[in-house]
Amino acid sequence: MGKYKVIDGNEACTHISYMFTEIAGIYPITPASPMSEYIDKWSTEGRLNLFNNRVKLIEMQSEAGAIALVHGSLQTGSLASTYTASQGLLLMIPSMYKIAGEMLPCVINVASRTVATHALSIFGDHSDIYASRSTGFCFLASSSVEDTIYMTLASYLSTLKGKLPFVNFFDGFRTSHELNKVYVPDMSEIKGLVPFKTIDSFRKESMISKKQIKGTTQNDDVYFQNLEARNKYYDKMPDVVNECMEKINKKFKTDYKPFNYYGDENAEKVIVAMGSVCDALKELVDVLNAKGEKVGVLIVHLFRPFSKKYFLEVLPKKVRKIAVLDRAKEAGSVGEPLYEDVVNIFNDVKNKPFIIGGRYGISSKDTNLEDLYAVFKNLDSNEPINSFTIGIVDDVTGKSLKPCKIKSDKKNIEMLIYGYGSDGMISASKDIIKTIGTETEAFVQGYFEYDSKKSGGITVSHLRIGKEKINMPYYITNPHIVVCTKDVYLEKYDMLSKIRKNGIFILVTDKTEQEIKNTLSNKIKYELAKKNIKFYIIDAYKIAKENNIPNKISMIMENAIVYITKVLPHAEFTNDQKESIKLHFAKKGDEIVNNNINAIKDIENKIVKVEVDELWKNLSYSEEKYTGIIDNIIHLKGNDLTVKDFEKHESGVFPVNTSNLEKRNIAQVLPRWVKENCIECNQCSIVCPHGVIRPKLMTEDEIKKNKNVVVIPCMGNDEYKYALEISYENCTGCGLCANTCPGKLGAKALIMTDHKEVERINNEIKNITNKKLYLESTIKGVAFNEPLFKYSGACAGCGETPYLKLLTQIYKDGLIIANATGCSSIYGGSLPTNPYNVSWSNSLFEDNAEYGLGMFLGVKTIRERIASNIKKALAKEKITNIMKERLKGRLGIKNIEMFNKWLVNKDNYNITKEIMENINYDEVKELEPLKGYIMSKDVWIVGGDGWSYDIGFGGIDHIMASGEDVNILVLDTEVYSNTGGQASKSTEKGAVAKFANDGKKTSKKDLARMMMGYPNVYVAQISLGANMNQAIKALRDAGSHKGPSLVIAYSPCINHGIKKGMGNSIEEERLAVKSGYFPIFRYDGEKEEFTLDFKSPDFDLYDNFLDGENRYTMIKTVSPKLAKELLTENKKEAIKRFEYYKNLSN
Repeated sequence: MGKYKVIDGNEACTHISYMFTEIAGIYPITPASPMSEYIDKWSTEGRLNLFNNRVKLIEMQSEAGAIALVHGSLQTGSLASTYTASQGLLLMIPSMYKIAGEMLPCVINVASRTVATHALSIFGDHSDIYASRSTGFCFLASSSVEDTIYMTLASYLSTLKGKLPFVNFFDGFRTSHELNKVYVPDMSEIKGLVPFKTIDSFRKESMISKKQIKGTTQNDDVYFQNLEARNKYYDKMPDVVNECMEKINKKFKTDYKPFNYYGDENAEKVIVAMGSVCDALKELVDVLNAKGEKVGVLIVHLFRPFSKKYFLEVLPKKVRKIAVLDRAKEAGSVGEPLYEDVVNIFNDVKNKPFIIGGRYGISSKDTNLEDLYAVFKNLDSNEPINSFTIGIVDDVTGKSLKPCKIKSDKKNIEMLIYGYGSDGMISASKDIIKTIGTETEAFVQGYFEYDSKKSGGITVSHLRIGKEKINMPYYITNPHIVVCTKDVYLEKYDMLSKIRKNGIFILVTDKTEQEIKNTLSNKIKYELAKKNIKFYIIDAYKIAKENNIPNKISMIMENAIVYITKVLPHAEFTNDQKESIKLHFAKKGDEIVNNNINAIKDIENKIVKVEVDELWKNLSYSEEKYTGIIDNIIHLKGNDLTVKDFEKHESGVFPVNTSNLEKRNIAQVLPRWVKENCIECNQCSIVCPHGVIRPKLMTEDEIKKNKNVVVIPCMGNDEYKYALEISYENCTGCGLCANTCPGKLGAKALIMTDHKEVERINNEIKNITNKKLYLESTIKGVAFNEPLFKYSGACAGCGETPYLKLLTQIYKDGLIIANATGCSSIYGGSLPTNPYNVSWSNSLFEDNAEYGLGMFLGVKTIRERIASNIKKALAKEKITNIMKERLKGRLGIKNIEMFNKWLVNKDNYNITKEIMENINYDEVKELEPLKGYIMSKDVWIVGGDGWSYDIGFGGIDHIMASGEDVNILVLDTEVYSNTGGQASKSTEKGAVAKFANDGKKTSKKDLARMMMGYPNVYVAQISLGANMNQAIKALRDAGSHKGPSLVIAYSPCINHGIKKGMGNSIEEERLAVKSGYFPIFRYDGEKEEFTLDFKSPDFDLYDNFLDGENRYTMIKTVSPKLAKELLTENKKEAIKRFEYYKNLSN
């Protein structure tokens, strides 16, 4: 028998899907990746499906590959599934048409997500569903985590019985990631519903059991008729689905239908919708009907085929007005798809109701009861607005509905937990909810907000606890309890204005009670006193540091929250938590386990209750006002922005260099410059992942203009002084600078120090020039160039970002970047804080190489036209001057000189920039619109190994074969970093990653070796920590090479589990090369010259390198024998690889 569990929508779907699946063709994509991860995990653990086998999971190179694998498996009689979202589903569309046309039983499980248009969004709506609705697949929608279990079951039963494939979808994030306490049936309950004879028939009809031809080419004489022959199956499918739902209802006491109605039987007004909003509508309907209104909601489960019969069967007969809600926008259409479906139903119905449609919830825009009440009010209006929007203010077309006040009568405990990305508070929130839901009779709900930063951003956990089922798919706005894990957040975000009276506020801070009282704003003090808030503080970071788990405060806060709020008996919870720690951290060793257990000891003695002064009620304050898009989003006020605010940004274009406005102040430790020990090597600046440390050479006049600047004599030059600028408020405290600093005679020039003890000298040095005292081909010289990539949202200690920063310092504002979707696009281009001060653009994941080639060719074409026109003009000018002797020509003497100079040096950045700035455009007006093309441009195509080794490999291969002068930088983390650490073809043998839970069995693709087979290419592998000069040289040479170039940069990642922490990522880069794990070299195809840049690796260090990272040691805990086998092979292959490159250098 099944039992109640606290799970999310992804797990709910996968729990059922696993039973019916023999082969899973997958490719990771947010927010659907967890489904594939569950399949992989359960299969590795030995879980069996309905056929007494473990599911065979195959990770493909793209979603197109995943669905093609599924298609092939189905043809041979195996039941196959896949899991995807958004662009991933769109890449499957060609195969979906084929699968539907061939009437194969298949389910694609989709966590529906926004399709990228003017911007990428990882959040949820139905744009991907609508984009694929014409493929011939049937579509079933879920409204909640509980629904997802039964709709997944209905999808599999229906596809088997009805012989048509299904898309089983639920809302990305809102349902896929929401935790809820639901009944989870086990396989013994499901088996009785499964049509095993139908499955046997499917296998007997396969191309293995019967010789047959499939996928023929048909001509115009028969294709149409063959297409229409399938109509009867679509006509029958609603009855098939209904029959399967009736069996589910009988078994599990549910009440599912293709369309469900909820509300007053005599309702005159009804809203039609599908997805998670339906649960909010049900709640609203209860509130309104209790007040005497007659309203209802019609819930769409079966979206395709859309059944008039079943729709009208449940719609109340007295309905006079209908509003249809669509969670997507179909630009240029009369109305959105669901609205048009409903309108079409009533085409031949007498006394048809009045029908309007509207849009909501796009990209997970929160939709609450007040927004939905406005829809009913709109129906009551004398002039109802059609094609309306809710949840936003459209002050351009005036189509938005104003929220209408209404309150729910639900009696739940509601909690908001504001965390700091990577501090573990999302995990802590999940643990609390799961423990309450599992250990008590209470029902729970958890939903989690993230921003786009890889770590260090703000996270918000919305937790509800109640005595009845909780289906409230919208944000908490009036919490009983608020927790904040960074005291700096209090200065930036409004956390307490809507906390309930007599609520609880818990703050993580290193300040004493008196210090916190002194720093609180009048507004916060007023809210605390007015609402009689119980206020507690705890220095969780100090506790974590004392127990050797720096910055890992999740277990500490979990325990503290339970103790203060009393949502669970504290002693029992602590015992359970200790067991959970042992289980969770077992693979990481006893030391980590013990450190975490010690950190939660006697937590009650480490909590301080802050006395709230009654007099604070009398304090006055003024409300903060924010101006512009960037400022509002930074302060979590993006929802207050209106459509009019984006009138100048319709196409998604935003200014560069906005990350300097954020000033997060998140670091617990900061670098302190000990100038006496500084040798001015600039290595600290080169390795800083966030561009926080920047060396400066200053004249006496510049020193005077920057008051209080601290300088030292410039070594080897008496004219200038040397200063180290440190942007403390943008530092993440990773410690790379201090760890890299060679110092003087063993004494460091940079020391990581508690943030409260650092004198913030040289925080901002302004109005100075670049002295160009040193060659830009050197570490010291290039570091003096202002980085045009600063303060990104990348993880502390990120291995990727130093390369990007270095790229901007080498190519300056002539750099143009085409960035593949992935980590580097998320921290590189997430509104509101853009770290680049160069032109940067992201298209998609799969097409970045081709996209970048297009950008290069666009620049090349126009510059070639400029060159041609200049040559023609100069030729005419020469003739004119001969004829008119000394008469000045049309171009002007100064312009003629510059044009001649430009033609000779048009690829030289410094010269072309000077020419661009000094041309007299009044004399050549036709050139003025093309001014930006005068300066030399360097197009770099950038992305990670998931893109370059897998989904985008075909594009890279094409470019390297093209001969075009295009540059590619691969940030090689050897794993899909952005989607959570799945294996890629760059992942080495033996490494543990998602989809390789028991160690990857295949070797890493040698991309460099493959690309070196093309003529006239430049290929390099670099590792900044191993040889900074070699990295600089490779990046410079790649740009100057006249032909395609590829630079692969070894990039340690948080997913590697470096045991010394990411503050040692540069050292890890050094050891990777020194041990022979990652060879560095340069190959110039034009000269046919190969240079091995580290000729004598010490393979005795190889095991030390592997043992320093959890991705290689975790397998030893799980399977020592397999670990020895795989890691031995890993080393042998590394030696063989090095010998190959060594032979090339000879």
